[in-house]
Amino acid sequence: MDRMLYISMNAAQQTMLSQAANANNLANVNTTGFRADFEQFRSMPVFGEGLPSRVYSMSERPQTDYQQGSVHTTGRELDVSVQGEGFIAVLGKDGREGYTRAGDFHITAAGQLVTGTGLVVLGEGGPIAIPPSEKVEIGSDGTISIRAIGAQANALATLDRIKLVKPELSNVFKDTDGLMRLRDGSTAPLDADIKVASGTLETSNVNMMVSLAKMIELQRQYEMQVKMMKSADENSAASARLLQLR
Repeated sequence: MDRMLYISMNAAQQTMLSQAANANNLANVNTTGFRADFEQFRSMPVFGEGLPSRVYSMSERPQTDYQQGSVHTTGRELDVSVQGEGFIAVLGKDGREGYTRAGDFHITAAGQLVTGTGLVVLGEGGPIAIPPSEKVEIGSDGTISIRAIGAQANALATLDRIKLVKPELSNVFKDTDGLMRLRDGSTAPLDADIKVASGTLETSNVNMMVSLAKMIELQRQYEMQVKMMKSADENSAASARLLQLR
């Protein structure tokens, strides 16, 4: 009975972890540029005395879904979406370089260009700083041009260029802060072939209907494992009563 109870308990625990990953995807269905996480169960043998005759389940995140989300027009000059593969380089809260698809930029009071979550956007020489200006334009190659206060309408000056990168996806992972980083800890070089579209934003690539169906499926699996634990407890109690009769 202990084997049945252990396996059912483990399955219920791993189902809860899988449900948490699925819930996180659903919670970010409206997050700009969010990339959904895959989750799966894997059978793992139990090693100990004797042969590994028992197997338990383990929930894991094998990879991140890098499929592009839908792009919608905002008309806002500081909104950009990456066309095709590639990422925007930003500075994480921990000071490390990371990569995102969120192009909902704005300018802080100090003149820094940041994302909607406050991450500093990186240019060719580091963080991008924008002086007071009447107009800010972002070109298709990530070039930032400004028109100084009081300047003529056609007097645009090139300020910097957003660092756009395109690392091999096999060498990329999603870190705990939600940013993409390289597995070897290095930083990706600027890729001049990546294009962005100004006045547009890319939405999350989470499929809400699929995630909701997955949530129901995981809930049913959890209920089934709880019933198995209850059955194991009832069988154990019945066996104890039979031994008492002897």
